[in-house]
Amino acid sequence: MSRKEKLTHTSVPVKASLVIMGTGQLLYRQWTKGLLYLTVLVATCFYMVTTGIYDIVGFFTLGTKEADPWLGTEGDDSVMMLLKGLLAFAIIIAFLIIHRSNVHDILECDRQVRGGNKLPGFSKAVSIFLDKKFYLIALAIPVTGVLIFNVLPILFMILISFTNYGGDIVPPKLVDWIGLANFRKILSLTEIKDTFFKILGWNFVWAVASTFLNYFGGIGLALLLNKQCVKGKSFWRAFPILAYAVPGFITLLAFKFLFSYGGPINYYITLHGGDAIGFLDIDAGLKAKLIGLVVNAWTSIPTSMLLATGILSNMNTDLYEAASIDGATKWKQFTKITLPFVIFSTTPTLITSFIGNFNNFGVFYFLRGGVYKDGYFLASDTDLLINWLYNLSIDNNYYGIGAAVSLIIFVITSIFSLTIYVRSAAYKKEDTFR
Repeated sequence: MSRKEKLTHTSVPVKASLVIMGTGQLLYRQWTKGLLYLTVLVATCFYMVTTGIYDIVGFFTLGTKEADPWLGTEGDDSVMMLLKGLLAFAIIIAFLIIHRSNVHDILECDRQVRGGNKLPGFSKAVSIFLDKKFYLIALAIPVTGVLIFNVLPILFMILISFTNYGGDIVPPKLVDWIGLANFRKILSLTEIKDTFFKILGWNFVWAVASTFLNYFGGIGLALLLNKQCVKGKSFWRAFPILAYAVPGFITLLAFKFLFSYGGPINYYITLHGGDAIGFLDIDAGLKAKLIGLVVNAWTSIPTSMLLATGILSNMNTDLYEAASIDGATKWKQFTKITLPFVIFSTTPTLITSFIGNFNNFGVFYFLRGGVYKDGYFLASDTDLLINWLYNLSIDNNYYGIGAAVSLIIFVITSIFSLTIYVRSAAYKKEDTFR
């Protein structure tokens, strides 16, 4: 029997609860449960009648009356209407989820009654629920937090990318939906298009180079500190952690001073008769990029070292003894035993590291923030997409284009991370090293 047929042949309480949430539970004398469901229904209806319908309409229109601060005329705030409309849809989805639980609950009650069983009281039902599905309660708070603080801003950003919000079009002026116009600007307007592809290319080079340097730098340090001949291992393991323990922005500002015209490096260069070097000037080019890689390695390698140290401590030493007996060199042992095991164990972390480096806002913001170079639209040759997004949105009010750039970043990083993970040995050969 299909679900539709089941619902057709059900009792009056089930049908009543399908129409008016909670009434079926009330008919079965499940007073507390029924009143809770009914309260949710009444509250949702009250919200929809008083403001929900207006918020949904406003989501599509983004306002029809423009405010005039000079005349004191109040008008519609398009951005707030967009956000309130998004919240209205979220409330509707939450209501549908609760209504679905209401349907499941009343069908279970009906099944129990038809089977001649006595329905448990509210406290007993809660106890049974906590016993069988406590994980739902445990996950409710973090999931709600993720939805509010992560998913909702992402959805808001995605929606903004399809509007003309930014530049001269900011409240109290009305914002309009413009479809894919912002994406067309990125890919068609010469100055913006050239800047986008220059930064995108450098962004990939930076992410690959920095991830490679940080990852293998950490593994190299871990292997070195695992050698028996190294004295004072505790000290050498603690020393890199000091670099990691210092807040990142302080380290970045320290490096900025180190390479500045008034810093110690240029001081000693001029002291010995040389000319001061603009390591981070607008025309620094490759020098600034290399400095960025070094600074990022300084702050990131300790993390990779600690991770690799923990993994290497769990390696089976019998494998190395067998390889040595077979005549394998140290390099062969590293490439055939150590590296596969470490990569297998750290693939998710490696992907996370790549995404973190791809979206590494802090390095070049603190080293060269506010530098705009000719041939770039509101950017420099060391800026990553995330830095350019900041320059467009926060510093210059190009919110629509900035949101479009952020959506492109999200798509690139999502596709890349999922593709690499699904193709990795950590996903395909989960039991290899067990």
